[in-house]
Amino acid sequence: MSEGLEMLSPDELELIKQRALRRFDSIVPTAGKEGAEIASDIFKGRTLAIYTSGGDSQGMNSAVRSITRMAIYCGCKVYLIFEGYEGMIEGGDFIKEATWNTVSDIIQQGGTIIGSARSAAFRTREGRLKAAYNLLTRGIGRLVCIGGDGSLTGANQFRLDWTDLVKELLAGGQVTEAQAKKIPYIQIVGLVGSIDNDFCGTDMTIGTDSALQRIISSIDAVVATAQSHQRAFIIEVMGRHCGYLALVAALASEADFCFIPEWPAPENWRDVLCDKLSQMRSEGQRLNIVIVAEGAIDRDGKPITADDVKNAVKEKLKYDTRVTVLGHVQRGGAPSAFDRLLGCRMGAEAVFALMEMTETDEPCVISIDGNTMVRVPLLKCVERTQAVQKAMAEKDWTTAVMLRGRSFQRNLETYKLLTKMRTVEKDNLSEGHKFNVAVINVGAPAGGMNAAVRSFVRMALYHQCTVYGIEDSFEGLANGIFKKFKWSDVTNWAMHGGSFLGTQKSLPNAKTLPKIAEQLKKHNIQALLLIGGFEAYHSTIILAENRDKFPELCIPMCVIPCTISNNVPGTMVSLGSDTALNEICQMIDKIKQSATGTKRRVFIVETMGGFCGYLATVSALSSGADNAYIYEEPFTVKDLTDDVEVILSKMEYGAKRYLVVRNEWADKHLTTEFVQNLFDSEGKNQFTTRVNVLGHVQQGGSPTPFDRNMGTKLAARALEYLLIQLKENLTHENKVVAKSPHTATLLGLKGRKVVFTPVQDLKTDTDFEHRLPNNQWWLGLRPLLRVLSRHRTTIEATAVLESIEEEGVDSHII
Repeated sequence: MSEGLEMLSPDELELIKQRALRRFDSIVPTAGKEGAEIASDIFKGRTLAIYTSGGDSQGMNSAVRSITRMAIYCGCKVYLIFEGYEGMIEGGDFIKEATWNTVSDIIQQGGTIIGSARSAAFRTREGRLKAAYNLLTRGIGRLVCIGGDGSLTGANQFRLDWTDLVKELLAGGQVTEAQAKKIPYIQIVGLVGSIDNDFCGTDMTIGTDSALQRIISSIDAVVATAQSHQRAFIIEVMGRHCGYLALVAALASEADFCFIPEWPAPENWRDVLCDKLSQMRSEGQRLNIVIVAEGAIDRDGKPITADDVKNAVKEKLKYDTRVTVLGHVQRGGAPSAFDRLLGCRMGAEAVFALMEMTETDEPCVISIDGNTMVRVPLLKCVERTQAVQKAMAEKDWTTAVMLRGRSFQRNLETYKLLTKMRTVEKDNLSEGHKFNVAVINVGAPAGGMNAAVRSFVRMALYHQCTVYGIEDSFEGLANGIFKKFKWSDVTNWAMHGGSFLGTQKSLPNAKTLPKIAEQLKKHNIQALLLIGGFEAYHSTIILAENRDKFPELCIPMCVIPCTISNNVPGTMVSLGSDTALNEICQMIDKIKQSATGTKRRVFIVETMGGFCGYLATVSALSSGADNAYIYEEPFTVKDLTDDVEVILSKMEYGAKRYLVVRNEWADKHLTTEFVQNLFDSEGKNQFTTRVNVLGHVQQGGSPTPFDRNMGTKLAARALEYLLIQLKENLTHENKVVAKSPHTATLLGLKGRKVVFTPVQDLKTDTDFEHRLPNNQWWLGLRPLLRVLSRHRTTIEATAVLESIEEEGVDSHII
């Protein structure tokens, strides 16, 4: 992901953070906090309009739905402008008032239901004059633009021209003085919808994750046929000016080579490419995958096409080589869970941002910074984005990569290391030492485990380490089941789910600890990476606390949280949870579809997660479900009977379907079967109830690009950290003695940073009985779930929001 907020000064960024936290706390309840709900009708009488512009992207409909429903809930009148700026110019039926039901059942649809178009007419003053007339006559003075940098730049120009346009319309008698006075200025909030992730100012744009899923799914299919015939495949992906899709796809698919515009290939790229492919074949690899961004160029700025690459390989290596151009399939299909959630969160924030802005406030873009919604000045974002293009035009590739942000740089560095020919670099982290390191999987399998192991193995080999894989978790460790890895042993691991090393949930205990210490000593293991869920975290605490008894445990240890449940302290997101969410959302989509055309039906979907309600809550929000029952938010029989009243009320207004997601251990008495029986009993024969227990299918499937890329980068970061600690704790006798808490850590996402936290420091934030962190950020999403599902019986107008006058002086508010 790009680090968009680097364009702001530290003072500006801190202001955003402080205002964001205050805003977040004022409208969203935290764990254990009661009565703090989003107030209905808080902006009653206001009007806004939504339009999508430029290229479409998956997740736009989620944003349209969220904006519409949040605005209606807050008392606003909402218009949908069809066909982007063209519809704004045409007026008439292209601008329609939206109701709650207008945006029903669209969250899972790709594209944009209100249409999108690039408008040459809007670039002219005459076109903007017509658009201004259509907005004035409907009383619209606030706009949410969902599009790319061109669309947002056009919106800002429209805002700057507004006063003169109104004067001209008034002078020509086209609008009345009352209409002109009602809308003396317009305000604009932008959401960036683009599959290319080419907009500076946000870590991810709406649609990028979904496009990556289309790309990786296609590449996985190509890999299967390429292996059968020993072929080389050249895959062309979108990205005219930005290589993000190609770069991340190359990391996630283990491609042998990729061509992107920000890091052009050298003049002799044909020789470099063919040497690399030849080496991979000589090591037993049956296929080669090369990713080419459609805007790829060489160092002289000459285009490099997929056919150019194909011809180079065929002419020099004589390989059976095929080209696959993915084209617009990358824009198609249902949006991923990530993009649905991103659209929901950004859309809700867009409403608050727009309502709080005054005439003097700059237009802003709703961005995601790490895992936080923030508002960033639109013009700064556009300037930064244009600076990238300028640097590339001047062939200043270093600056172009830097301007893309730290995460883009990290992706590029990781790609370079993982695909290098095996040569020793002068800046090698091991500094001549040949350390022995090991990796183990602990807990239940989750998507991304194999990608993390692959990355760790290859990074360790690159840095001249001897690397072992420990099979079957601590049972295998105690029994000495070690595998010494070579580079080729982990080829194609990233694309597979599960755990090739084998994984179990057993923890080290008094019986196995002596055997574990013995095996670590026997194999001279000097550092250990544990990849897994709550058991991996808990095991590391046990190992660290037994260092005084077993000197062999005085080695650097690091945990990468990897579990579908996302229930590990020290991180906001665990490896594997994204894959599980996508599996759940896909199944809920099918369940919803099965109700089409049937009589009134209520579905109860049970998800995994133990006591943690993350999967239930986020999948409910991402799939458009009506409610989610979880352990962290206790519910009673009275709550369930109240929900029946909500169901009956909704069905009186025409709804034919109601969907509830229940976490598996939400309540030991109010089971899924109990909820079904109660609904059937209290429903008065007005609907039928069906139960779907999703089970272990949530742990299966091919890992998503998000989990593959996250696992790859986290493992590379962990290896670097362990090597640094090895050198710091190396004695004069060349023995590693690591005892400090900072040598037993967990690597996780906190805010916008990936940090190492001592596991012993995390104990106070842990409910070991229920295997949960004491503080969970995602609980703050639950009011949004209720608002967007119109669960009005649980919404109380009790929240105290800062006044518009106070907040209006600054647009940097979450």
